[in-house]
Amino acid sequence: MSGWTEEKRQIERDRINQTKPWLNSTGAKTLEGKAICSQNAFKGGLHTRIRALKVQVNTLLREQKEALKRIK
Repeated sequence: MSGWTEEKRQIERDRINQTKPWLNSTGAKTLEGKAICSQNAFKGGLHTRIRALKVQVNTLLREQKEALKRIK
């Protein structure tokens, strides 16, 4: 159960219909703002490169650990 009773839903529905937030909502208006917003869904970049480096480091550490076991 989500915790939303029918009464609570109706109160929220009435509040939203009274304030009508969709009438005041706006998107980016300037070219700079539109450029920033266009990157909202971007997945990748630095985070992806860091993840790839982490995999490489973990692989090297695993190989080093195995090498040390062979030496001992």
